[in-house]
Amino acid sequence: MEEKLYFYYTNDLHSNFEQWPRVTGFLKNEKNLRQCNGESSWIIDIGDHVDRSHPITEASMGKSNVQLLNDAGYDFATIGNNEGITLSHDDLYHLYDEAEFQVVCANLTSLDDIVPPWLQQTINLQTVNGIKIGMIGLTAPFNAFYELLNWHVTPEFDALDKHIAKLKASADIIIVLSNLGISVDQEIARRYDDIDVIIGGHTHHLIKDGEYINNAVITAAGKHCSYIGEVVLTWSHEKRKLVKKEAYATDITEVAKDMQTERKIHKMQQEAEAFLSEKVVHLDKPLEVSWYTETKVMEELTNTIREWTEADAAMLNSGLLLNGLPAGNVTYRDVHRICPHPINPVVVDLKGAELIEVIRASLSKEFMEYRLKGFGFRGEMLGRMVFSGLEVETGLHKNGNEYVQQVLLDNGQPIDPDKTYYIATADTFTFGRLLPEIAKSNTKQYFVPEFLRDLLADTLRKKFG
Repeated sequence: MEEKLYFYYTNDLHSNFEQWPRVTGFLKNEKNLRQCNGESSWIIDIGDHVDRSHPITEASMGKSNVQLLNDAGYDFATIGNNEGITLSHDDLYHLYDEAEFQVVCANLTSLDDIVPPWLQQTINLQTVNGIKIGMIGLTAPFNAFYELLNWHVTPEFDALDKHIAKLKASADIIIVLSNLGISVDQEIARRYDDIDVIIGGHTHHLIKDGEYINNAVITAAGKHCSYIGEVVLTWSHEKRKLVKKEAYATDITEVAKDMQTERKIHKMQQEAEAFLSEKVVHLDKPLEVSWYTETKVMEELTNTIREWTEADAAMLNSGLLLNGLPAGNVTYRDVHRICPHPINPVVVDLKGAELIEVIRASLSKEFMEYRLKGFGFRGEMLGRMVFSGLEVETGLHKNGNEYVQQVLLDNGQPIDPDKTYYIATADTFTFGRLLPEIAKSNTKQYFVPEFLRDLLADTLRKKFG
């Protein structure tokens, strides 16, 4: 006798709630189908469901996301970095208090040794016909942020070394829920013969038909839930082993919406708007924003981050602010609307020569017009860099391109190429290759849980009220 087991999953929604009614509609239909056929099925989320760039998530600190997972009938979830490092310690601790599903993450621990009651390192379940399944969840180890928030994330291979043998002794099938990224998933498959399935996320990769490495099938469904993933495992009761492993990702962008979910999200939106309606400041005149020229509000925001972090100088890209503000009352919803990014301030140390190179790169046409996706940035393009504590003199080449003539401190002294300076900026630039000198800085002091929009609100109150 052979038995099929069905696992449906989502990953990296990032609070893209416009798509969620389709997700719920699809999952309800599939769940009903499996129940009618007498087949075992489960629904799983792989993390980064939360994204505070959406007002619903911002207003509820992610608890509305958990309600929607409950309503859609989820059985299991693990966490991603957007759950883990964009919330305060207390908000993450209580995020899943009302969850009707089990949360599994083997490499997350609280530094105060008080474990959230919802957190499980591994999960064991059993089908009605006695097949034993072991699950382990893993999240990416961004400890530069986690430890400032009083959490710690153990390296994924240490967690696997600790748990895989125990799971193998108690389970017929081992499934990894991984918010680690495709390259790490592939390495896990190569290292561990006993793992059968790796359901992935974090790097927003789409694997439509499964990737087979060693004994595991690897799968992932892209981002924003345009696709829903499905894993189908065929178990032979005679041979007492899996005889087939399949994985698919189905495009659901044309699937009918679940109207009950649509109405609930509309209500959540109204509640979020009301919650965020508190006045921050009254503006006597509009505040303009430009991505290509310096504006007063960006100048003052850059001054604020410099003063708040006590750095030698500061630099922020104008594309952080998506729109200007009209005259009249400005609410927290307005601040969130024009600065939705889950981006924290950071201070890095740079030699003077490195600082000058960063300034040169940031004022290039290619940098200003770069359309960044990810790294916390939720804008259109990077825009012009604005400086505080520095006087940057530029000129124009014959072809119209700008170049740096001289960089001085605000006291008129030239930058010393060999001296170390402490520069405040957006944490975006500590990742990837946008500004390599910042990314490779030996000292990075992140400031959490404050986002740049918190400093923007403070700037509006103090400088424009």
